[in-house]
Amino acid sequence: MPEISRRVFLRRIGSSTIAVVTLGLVACSSDVSGEPSTTVPASTTTAALITPASAGTAATTGQTTVPPSTGLEVERLSLGNVAAFIVARDAAAAVIDTGNPGSAGSVEVGLTALGLDWDAVGDVILTHRHGDHVGSLTDILTRAPGALGYAGALDLDRISSPTPLVGVGDGDTVFGLQIVETPGHTPGHIAVWDSIGGALFAGDALTGGAPGELAGPNPGFTSDMASAIESVQKMAALDVSAIYVGHGEPIVADAADQLSALAASL
Repeated sequence: MPEISRRVFLRRIGSSTIAVVTLGLVACSSDVSGEPSTTVPASTTTAALITPASAGTAATTGQTTVPPSTGLEVERLSLGNVAAFIVARDAAAAVIDTGNPGSAGSVEVGLTALGLDWDAVGDVILTHRHGDHVGSLTDILTRAPGALGYAGALDLDRISSPTPLVGVGDGDTVFGLQIVETPGHTPGHIAVWDSIGGALFAGDALTGGAPGELAGPNPGFTSDMASAIESVQKMAALDVSAIYVGHGEPIVADAADQLSALAASL
């Protein structure tokens, strides 16, 4: 794994509206080393800057509108109980998580919906090492040869990749989005936060309960529940407008209040 500076400069960084496409897949089973991963929904300090350049089952689409003040548009492609995300700004895109093996075709569908193709993908950010979140990494990095891959430093050695991944944590930014270390579900779990619009991509550090309701990490699939609770409390200090989880529906109403209440209850 090559040594990198905590600040790597992004080839593509802009400032206008971000559109997000979510892809869902079947629930988690195990990571590449056989470690159990998350199943169906159970239920600060933030980062500074890292800035690099940034086929499966047919998807169904559904539009979710985030409060207008965030400047975000969200289109959700549902394939099951796990979600991945495409975040687009101008003519550039980042993929957050890659779903189970065989999901690259659905990512391509999402790119097309945004008027983009694989050449637009400069960054692939993995929230953690479990197989339902990294399963299509090789296919995606092969189809987007200009992209760099990122994951939490403590999860790097459990992720198979065709190219070296960049370890990231607090103090780093990818594609203009801040990385927040949220260990517990796995040792190197990270969340991704848009400090301007307020969108939080929480991976499996949070889950969706009933539609529109936020829940905590699933204890049955979390390696260190005490750390996971601390991570929920850390995220509650962020200014969030919407929360996108790996398992469950996005939280787009009262997201900050729900997160604060959840953190206080744990």
